[in-house]
Amino acid sequence: MNDSRTPPAASDEADILAFTPVPTSKRYDGWTPRRQRDFIDALAVMGVVRRAARAVGMSRQSAYNLRERPGAESFAAAWDNALSLSYDRTFAMAMDRAINGITIPRYYKGRQVGTITRPDLRLAMAVLAERPAAPSKAPPPTKPTKLTG
Repeated sequence: MNDSRTPPAASDEADILAFTPVPTSKRYDGWTPRRQRDFIDALAVMGVVRRAARAVGMSRQSAYNLRERPGAESFAAAWDNALSLSYDRTFAMAMDRAINGITIPRYYKGRQVGTITRPDLRLAMAVLAERPAAPSKAPPPTKPTKLTG
């Protein structure tokens, strides 16, 4: 993980996300090695498992199932690194917006008459609130609770 809060160089990022693909069946519509690499790359950009899985044509649950398979230790480590990279990017963007501000156009009678720049502290506060822990496995399914009494 990059503790300095600066985005890593592209070559460093490729090294961090390198992994040995999980051995799977030879289904063309399953988790091929190419699809696994694309998923990790998408996860590093998006930071959301559901969206990254959807981007490669798979489901969130199948991604978690793949992570839990025997021999998936390298894939799981790349997954955690991808989430960390995504968080670092979000953090850097939030700090940039908090320090340098965002530019907002101002209109009068349908024409732009100027712009104002103001800091966006809401995003920075959300990011600073607490760094989310990377999941070690799929979250348990919610079960209906039985009320007694």
